[in-house]
Amino acid sequence: MKDYKMVLIYMAMLTAIVMVATLAVAQELTADNMQIFFEKICADKKLIVSQNMQLTDSEAKAFWPVYQQYQDELFLLRTRTAKMIKDYHDAYNSLTDDNAKKLLDEYMTIETLALKLRQDYLPKFRKVLPQVKVVRYYQIENKIQAALMYELAGEIPLAKTPKQ
Repeated sequence: MKDYKMVLIYMAMLTAIVMVATLAVAQELTADNMQIFFEKICADKKLIVSQNMQLTDSEAKAFWPVYQQYQDELFLLRTRTAKMIKDYHDAYNSLTDDNAKKLLDEYMTIETLALKLRQDYLPKFRKVLPQVKVVRYYQIENKIQAALMYELAGEIPLAKTPKQ
């Protein structure tokens, strides 16, 4: 139970950082500032994973390089998501059907790529960890992702519909 509470606390902190970073994208901060935000997010997430995976030394030695590769690819998807949110923010007051279609198509593409990424890395994680720890890792990733999506959903307003 203590581990679960710790995960929730860290997820709340990580969520707050991600929200600031995402909103910063919408406000067009400099590339240097965004790099600092993303580095902080990555460090906090790695801490959550580290404290909850209960890896042996040999497991850790094999796991962390695969984890880092996965996070690097996940970062590309999160960057794409941040751009999509910025595009939505920019078009919010004058959203057209064409813009709405492009945004929704981009969202679906990102979701498809995220699933493919998780599927592609599953055999890699299975190669370096026992199955139970692979499940645990995917659960941690899922909980973090769910917390992030929950926070984003609360901050992103629904699209305005045309007045009838």
